[in-house]
Amino acid sequence: MAADNIVIMLKALDGLAARGTVIAQNIANAGTPNYRPLRLRFEQALRDAALVGDEAVRALAPTIAPVPAGAPEAHQRLDLELAAASTTALRYGALIDMLGRQMQLEALAVRGNN
Repeated sequence: MAADNIVIMLKALDGLAARGTVIAQNIANAGTPNYRPLRLRFEQALRDAALVGDEAVRALAPTIAPVPAGAPEAHQRLDLELAAASTTALRYGALIDMLGRQMQLEALAVRGNN
């Protein structure tokens, strides 16, 4: 049984908020020697959990891990972190808008078209 849209959107907001925190930490440590940037991954896990149902979505926790040493992205680039921050903020705003519209539709369904 697929998960409810509102449950998925709320979990996606949680993941994007956590990603924003990770990006902020990366930016704050941009000049720290030997600092390996962190990455947060949750989109594929959220897709998989959504196919199982609401409880799987609610139980989902994002995965935060440092970029492996030697990986091309292991050398932190402040410009890419700032771009990721911007993208994350835009996605967060879009989800808030979608959630608001979904709640309006559900309120309309409960009230009726009076």
